[in-house]
Amino acid sequence: MRAGAELILHLAAVLHAPASRPPPPTANAVDARPRRGRDGDSPDLLQSGEASLTPLERLQVKLVRATLRPGPLDQTIRVCQKTLGQWWIRAVTARLRHVYGIGRLPPWDPAGSMILVANHRSLFDLYVTTAELVSRGLPQRILFPVRSNFFYDHPLGPAVNGVASFFAMYPPIFRDRKRAALNLASLDELASLLRRGGFFVGIHPEGTRNKGDDPYRLLPAQSGVGRVIHKAQVPVIPVFVNGLGNQFARQLRAGLTGDGDRIHLVFGGPIGFGELLTAPGGPRTYKRIAERCVEAIGDLAQEEKAIRAAGIGASR
Repeated sequence: MRAGAELILHLAAVLHAPASRPPPPTANAVDARPRRGRDGDSPDLLQSGEASLTPLERLQVKLVRATLRPGPLDQTIRVCQKTLGQWWIRAVTARLRHVYGIGRLPPWDPAGSMILVANHRSLFDLYVTTAELVSRGLPQRILFPVRSNFFYDHPLGPAVNGVASFFAMYPPIFRDRKRAALNLASLDELASLLRRGGFFVGIHPEGTRNKGDDPYRLLPAQSGVGRVIHKAQVPVIPVFVNGLGNQFARQLRAGLTGDGDRIHLVFGGPIGFGELLTAPGGPRTYKRIAERCVEAIGDLAQEEKAIRAAGIGASR
């Protein structure tokens, strides 16, 4: 009860805090380059977007950031993710879910961080995958980068984010090319949180949902995930997910009745990047790291294809 009251008071203080006053505009056109954060290393999303983020988007970012600061609010969110957040997801997929390769995962390190890279065919890929890992002892706070549309530009965004994922959907990724520079700030903030320790980030190297007919044909790798991995320098594990749909009601019904496609989760061991992690950062390095992630996921895809064809039972 005390933790819940502190959570409400803390959020109220954040929402009513006056916004920091931006520097006066210059006579020149708006500078789209990311503004550097306090540490001088990574651009800060709010500072970089002072001229392009709407007041609502700024407020939403401040809200989620408040839950990421060490303290009772962050601890409450972590507890909710590990209990309610994973329980109902596993309950509604239990009759269809089959898990492979779980023994390849490294031991959990509560003080460290980890990145999960997954293929992206369903809106629910990362929900089901992380719920499975939480049930097996995953100790870190969970985050998923998410498109800014609705979750950050709609008044209901924080409510859905809070109820559906306990504020796991952060940071926002902007599809509007005019605001593409803000994505560098979002990705670098994600890497900074990973370096801090105690975070688990799920991300899709394909960058967008694959709507093709063949679940085993992956989209080209996008360099954003490579940027995060290179800057964060934490273990990266791959997973291939197959069998999930995109319609919530239909997927829910199929999971409860067991009358639907088998949901396969195939995990791999930590990805080896060789000298890529020590190479100078840049687009080519980031792209190659992302391609290595897609290659690892592709290997698991072929493994899942053979499992599905053979009708092999799950190794739980």
